[in-house]
Amino acid sequence: MVIDARFWEGKRVLVTGHTGFKGGWLCVWLQRLGASLAGYALAAPTKPSLFELARIGEGMTSVIGDVRDLPGLCNAFAAHRPEIIIHMAAQALVQASYRDPVETFGTNIMGTVNVLEATRRTPGVRAVIVVTSDKCYENREWIWGYREHEAMGGRDPYSASKGSAELVAAAYRRSFFGGADAPAVATARAGNVIGGGDWAVDRLIPDMVRAYSCGRPAAIRNPMAVRPWQHVLEPLAGYLMLAERLWERPSEFAESWNLGPGDADVAEVADIADRVARLWGQGARWEQDRTPHPHEAHLLRLDCAKARTRLGWHPRMSLDTAVEWTVAWYRAALRGDDMRKLSEDQIAQHQAGGGA
Repeated sequence: MVIDARFWEGKRVLVTGHTGFKGGWLCVWLQRLGASLAGYALAAPTKPSLFELARIGEGMTSVIGDVRDLPGLCNAFAAHRPEIIIHMAAQALVQASYRDPVETFGTNIMGTVNVLEATRRTPGVRAVIVVTSDKCYENREWIWGYREHEAMGGRDPYSASKGSAELVAAAYRRSFFGGADAPAVATARAGNVIGGGDWAVDRLIPDMVRAYSCGRPAAIRNPMAVRPWQHVLEPLAGYLMLAERLWERPSEFAESWNLGPGDADVAEVADIADRVARLWGQGARWEQDRTPHPHEAHLLRLDCAKARTRLGWHPRMSLDTAVEWTVAWYRAALRGDDMRKLSEDQIAQHQAGGGA
């Protein structure tokens, strides 16, 4: 689990989706590592946002644009001449995908096509990571974890779009990036990610924080649903390690990778909600939202043996610690603390092996 700071020093890296939750955390980490960093994304999707609170744009070139705009994307690639691309721009919410499936499919599928097409037209790219989701699999509600070779699928538009993005990446890899000097393309599938700075609607902890900061109980849609929970820094460490391996040994690592938590951190939504409420205190509580909602998967697990064995990646943080760090971040943000400093402190502690 070693990330080589010397490797990243001065590397030209382009992150799509840098104004979002996961993209913002990744950019703070890359800035700490000394990368020459550019981002391409829509404006921050929420207010407040991690991008603004942690002043992420001050340490990078930030281009506001839509991944569905191929000419705009190509212009950004040509200006920055990236050596490493980490594609995270997405419509990332299941419930929102029911409300606007056209945007979801357009962003998640054609956005991925455009990133890979822009890569084809940009000399000097060495490694590309396409970030998808644990929901890319054809979910049969199995009690065991899905492995990388299993079928793509998706009942809802979001899940189907992520399965499709995986197929797009595989097709580009086989059709255009097979040569010795071609970019190495990998995909990464993480679990249900939590951490400070996520303000999206219809996500468990952001919804709870909004409710508790207003003094009301949180409404939980599917308390008995089972998910693989992990702190945001866990998969991000995997992306960084994977990029290093793609650079060094492209033929061995240009594949798909699960980067989820261990079995001990697969838990019901109600369990996470209880932990957050206890940590928040002040009489915080939750209740089940009885309003009808579109279908969401009940049971979902990932088998991450491949990443542990071949990549050398494994989760460092217990679920207790992940929830504690997350609640602490939001508490600090609501107090008006320096969120750039706190975010960097959490990254430094994770890098040092903390978070057990």
